[in-house]
Amino acid sequence: MKEIFIVLGLSMILASCRNSGNVLQISEQGSFAVGGTILTDSLGHTYHGDHAYVFYQKPVHARKYPLVFAHGVGQFSKTWETTPDGREGFQNIFLRRSFSTYLVDQPRRGNAGRSTETITISPAFDEEEWFNRFRIGIYPDYFKGVQFSRDKETLNQFFRQMTPNIGSVDFEVYSDAYAALFDKIGPAIFVTHSQGGPVGWRTLLKTDNIKAIVAYEPGGGIPFPKGQVPEEGKILTLSKKTEGIEVSMSDFMKYTEIPIIVYYGDNLPETNERPELYEWTRRLHLMRKWAALLNKHGGDVTVIHLPEIGLYGNTHFPFSDLNNVEVANHLSKWLHEKGLD
Repeated sequence: MKEIFIVLGLSMILASCRNSGNVLQISEQGSFAVGGTILTDSLGHTYHGDHAYVFYQKPVHARKYPLVFAHGVGQFSKTWETTPDGREGFQNIFLRRSFSTYLVDQPRRGNAGRSTETITISPAFDEEEWFNRFRIGIYPDYFKGVQFSRDKETLNQFFRQMTPNIGSVDFEVYSDAYAALFDKIGPAIFVTHSQGGPVGWRTLLKTDNIKAIVAYEPGGGIPFPKGQVPEEGKILTLSKKTEGIEVSMSDFMKYTEIPIIVYYGDNLPETNERPELYEWTRRLHLMRKWAALLNKHGGDVTVIHLPEIGLYGNTHFPFSDLNNVEVANHLSKWLHEKGLD
């Protein structure tokens, strides 16, 4: 009889945990490669490369549309996982909110490092530059009120989640792989970051399965109709790419067919005294012009500057900052309003 009571007691405890959201239940998880190409030499030997690597998890009672996460420059899928200071990132936050998640390493990065190009990688002593460019502060000083933990181990973890490109930067190779992923899994929501922004814009033109795009601080490659790129869109980025690109009007109109939301964080100066910071200010202004043009043509594009909605101190990584739950709450609300949850 005592054993029965023990079993019943354990069952009640587990049920209570599930109801309180403390237990994350996964019904399916796995990983796979997608996209890529096969090279063949004169003897018929083959080499598979330039694919993406995908790790996915599906929670119990998953919502209709999964979230596909694209990382930014110098990053891989780690950027969406545990934050540098040890809290849950967007992967678990949205799994707990019943979204299936697909974390991707784009071709030539991270777990998808089997490049078809020959490259030599040498240490680049540039971490102080990235500290500034990612708007944590002006090295070694942190911005006042920045949403980034100031202990040494957090910065250590942050720098160690960076990874090199194993091959040249090629947005066509990247977007081909992401399009193959969407074609494989079906309709989903594309969540991009930084360099992943222009990858997202290009991927949309290659698949019909993107139901919405969420872009955190997209940089470069903003698609405007031919002859309508604003002057600031013709400026070269620090990565030597133009901020805006020209596309046909028919391609431009495809961005009006889905809801899009774009987020930018804090510490965006209005002067160009520090180009690595002002670049993000210019991108915010350009993105607002892009949104206005799309909305004029019937689109549904929202641009959010986080301080303007009461979220202050965010870096280039709002989804892993100290207030990332509040950032996630805003996205959840938007997904609900658009009927995407």
